[in-house]
Amino acid sequence: MSITILGIESSCDDTSAAVIRDGLLLSNVIASQNVHEEYGGVVPELASRAHQQNIVPVVDTALKRAGIKASDLDAIAFTRGPGLLGSLLVGTSFAKGMSLGLRIPIVDVNHLHGHVLSHFIRREPTDIVPEYPFLCLLISGGNSQIVLVRNYNDMEILGRTIDDAAGEAFDKCAKVMGLPYPGGPHIDRHASQGDPKRFKFAKPHIPGLDYSFSGLKTSFMYTIRDNVKFDPDFVEKNIDDLAASLQATIIDILIDKLDKAVKQTGVKIIAIGGGVSANSGVRNAVAEYCKRHNLQAFIPERVFTTDNAAMVAIAGYYKFLDKKFCAYDAAPFARVEV
Repeated sequence: MSITILGIESSCDDTSAAVIRDGLLLSNVIASQNVHEEYGGVVPELASRAHQQNIVPVVDTALKRAGIKASDLDAIAFTRGPGLLGSLLVGTSFAKGMSLGLRIPIVDVNHLHGHVLSHFIRREPTDIVPEYPFLCLLISGGNSQIVLVRNYNDMEILGRTIDDAAGEAFDKCAKVMGLPYPGGPHIDRHASQGDPKRFKFAKPHIPGLDYSFSGLKTSFMYTIRDNVKFDPDFVEKNIDDLAASLQATIIDILIDKLDKAVKQTGVKIIAIGGGVSANSGVRNAVAEYCKRHNLQAFIPERVFTTDNAAMVAIAGYYKFLDKKFCAYDAAPFARVEV
């Protein structure tokens, strides 16, 4: 008997709904919020209001594109956290209400688990997915982690950021350069035209597999501040090289820790996930690293790197198989480890 899951994602500033049947993706609809661009970052109150406006049409569109009715659903999976509480409340409340109306169970999903399990989203039955165990380099705006994935319900954090995440470093440095929010894609675009060896920025010396990006961020800002004193047009003249050097430094930090994790665990399968895994430099670096060391690399489609409901639906699908349903009194949470 087929199992059909509706996934709902509303952890930050994207409202998304997706339908998965027996692990195969039938639809994935994302409504992005542009209202935050003028503020240089996500405004929580505006985000939650936009979710309220978007969630009904997004879910309706996801069901129609999947070619199913709400009555065909077996369960509803929703992001319970981490994320913005106001935004999470919209998705959580909607999932509970729809569940009660349809008399089907709800499944709560950890947003970070969704990023890790995004590699199991299949468009066709023949699509290749990772074998266990594998290492996942999880890099996003709020998290930088190396996760040992023994199974879909057995994950261990081997290393994590102790301060800023890689995505935060990209966005904050982009803001200093006057680039729009979100800054990561703009840095990626400029970096493709610049010299990655032009500028040298500080690299942290953190023991073990933990990350740190605050020193890099500070070094980048000091470089701009010191040069702008003598040349007000310094950033405009050197923006491509600044972006390329920043991106190369972040990639070096990420790959260095990944290499240590591979040697420590002996795992031969590498996956990346999270918003920063959409960065072309990161994707190329991981692919080249795996090729050099004879490792199998799993690099997701860009649509599955940012916040999306397909990853929520696939994570919910596996929890449904284990009959791990969510109680109606479960509240969303802002912060949690993977």
